[in-house]
Amino acid sequence: MKALVKQHAEPGLWLMDVPEPETGPADVLIKVLRTGICGTDLHIRSWDGWAQQAVSTPRVLGHEFVGEVAAVGADVQDIAVGDVVSGEGHLVCGKCRNCLAGRRHLCRSTIGLGVGRDGAFAEYVSLPASNVWVHRTKVDLDIAAIFDPFGNAVHTALSFPLVGEDVLITGAGPIGIMAAAVARHAGARNVVITDVSEPRLELARKVGATLALNVAQSDIAEAQRQLGLKEGFDIGLEMSGRPEAMRDMVANMTHGGRIAMLGLPADEFAVDWSKIVTSMITIKGIYGREMFETWYAMTVLLEGGLDLTPVITGSYGYPDFGAAFDEAATARSGKIILDWTV
Repeated sequence: MKALVKQHAEPGLWLMDVPEPETGPADVLIKVLRTGICGTDLHIRSWDGWAQQAVSTPRVLGHEFVGEVAAVGADVQDIAVGDVVSGEGHLVCGKCRNCLAGRRHLCRSTIGLGVGRDGAFAEYVSLPASNVWVHRTKVDLDIAAIFDPFGNAVHTALSFPLVGEDVLITGAGPIGIMAAAVARHAGARNVVITDVSEPRLELARKVGATLALNVAQSDIAEAQRQLGLKEGFDIGLEMSGRPEAMRDMVANMTHGGRIAMLGLPADEFAVDWSKIVTSMITIKGIYGREMFETWYAMTVLLEGGLDLTPVITGSYGYPDFGAAFDEAATARSGKIILDWTV
């Protein structure tokens, strides 16, 4: 089968013929239809410091996908050939304290699809049945392909109650934009999102952000004045991993404000911990999705009319993966889709 492979420990990706993945009695073989390009994939392509530590070559990339079940193992129940499915890309041990308590998203032994094991940038991918999400209701294939990052957005946005709250999102990448859509849909009063990319801020406006603020031109305090906020933001969603964004967020939170932090910083940085203490701010780290509570929430949100189509800004056949990755690496794009049916 054809697959996108990190064949060598150097920058680049290779489209190659590789064997179809093996499956066991508890596994599902999936014919891939669409995949989404993630920032993780971009890191692996460029072969930066993180990728060099996290990935062994050769490795088939990709963890955002939708496909059709091609075969199921003898022990698999409730999943049938022909089902349209996406996959939870975090594979957990099932034996640790958190897994046994039903908190699988907190497993210390998580293996990432397309990072620690071969992934979905291929004509076929294999997953344990426990990691397969069957789309029981009709869903657009491009949207189904990005359920993984959509789950990050939903998990982050719904970490704290949002009804009537004023929400600040720092970082208008695709996940930040999806979080803005979720926050508005979930009943937030104001949703302010910040970035320095006007094309991405425009995408945020399309999904319903109250104010999309270019912080190269204006500051968050001015946004507060513009919206008539007297005491700061109630909820913060940090999506950028940028030191200045986190510091600005802390400075503009109300007393007792709550911050969910998904953005992954490249390096350590200082924040005003005295402000966090004296303002009694809660900070929650987010990594991945809750299995599978977040997936239920995603499905219900879409059934309830949440529209993510503005987030998808490009689609390519998989042979044109180079152009697709180049577009995904810009500060202008939303989610970029690879079509594996061409």
